[in-house]
Amino acid sequence: TSDRHVLVFGTTPQGSTELDRLLIRFSDQENAFDWEATATNTAGDLRVESGSAIVQAVKTRREIIVLTDSSVHSMQFIGPPFTFGINQISTNTTAISPMGAVAVEDAVFWMGKNRFYVYEGRVQPIPCTVRDHVFNDLNEDAFEKIVAGVNSEFGEVFWFYPSASATENDKYVIYNYEQKIWYVGAFGRSAWVDKGIYEYPMASVATLIYNHEKTNDDDGTAMTSFIESSPIDIGDGDDFVFVQRLIPDISFNNSETNAINQAVFTIKGERFPGTGYVTSKTVNVEDNSTQNYVRVRGRAFGVRIESSNALMNWRLGSPRIELRADGKR
Repeated sequence: TSDRHVLVFGTTPQGSTELDRLLIRFSDQENAFDWEATATNTAGDLRVESGSAIVQAVKTRREIIVLTDSSVHSMQFIGPPFTFGINQISTNTTAISPMGAVAVEDAVFWMGKNRFYVYEGRVQPIPCTVRDHVFNDLNEDAFEKIVAGVNSEFGEVFWFYPSASATENDKYVIYNYEQKIWYVGAFGRSAWVDKGIYEYPMASVATLIYNHEKTNDDDGTAMTSFIESSPIDIGDGDDFVFVQRLIPDISFNNSETNAINQAVFTIKGERFPGTGYVTSKTVNVEDNSTQNYVRVRGRAFGVRIESSNALMNWRLGSPRIELRADGKR
């Protein structure tokens, strides 16, 4: 810690070999080898009074957030004679793995066993639009492998997790805390370090370590990227919608030399909820594209923007769709 103590969470009491999963011990200040509490040093211990085990401890700039399997606690340096103090700040709150929480400045984000949480002075669940997608597809026997990370350049926290049919992390879910949106994908990592000491974020899988956010390709191979909306309707969705014009808003800044700056916009129409899209129109959009006329009809419509071109970087702005109500049949 910044006050020059070493802390251990979930350990044996002084003079005992019996493990206490709720016990916290700290060394003498400036001496990582002295753990025996005496009247002349600052070594000592604290015990969390709720839960059955400490799952993870996360350090912020002001405190240490201690997560148990059923509660959240705030631990702070208070000086002599007690050295540290600890307060319970939430109950009925779970933590899914020993690596499932991460700090961003004074906030802590973590994954529970059935929802996501954030601590910003108080503990709150994070509204999640992909909650069922994630928690209905988890391998419950491999929870301990779930790992959280931060990509501060883009305001993202994420979790790599094993899907129901996997034994290792093979999927991810990302929360963009700046835009307050969620997105998901399929590849796994077992550890992550944000950029800072290193120029790029670094992550591991198996025996390999990868640089992330370096160039626009996957080690020389083009990557497919896309954004897709959920179905959008007008009013209560009783009337059909006729989409007739697309005004794209997309930039290709930071593309590499010889990149083909092009993305594919697909406008899709759905007649009934949950039955899938039945009509669609696809258009190619480039740097100088201004508008495209399309003809798509349905009670709801969706938009997908994607590209698989090599060397290319694209960023979506605020595309506009011209549409009108088109009756009930």
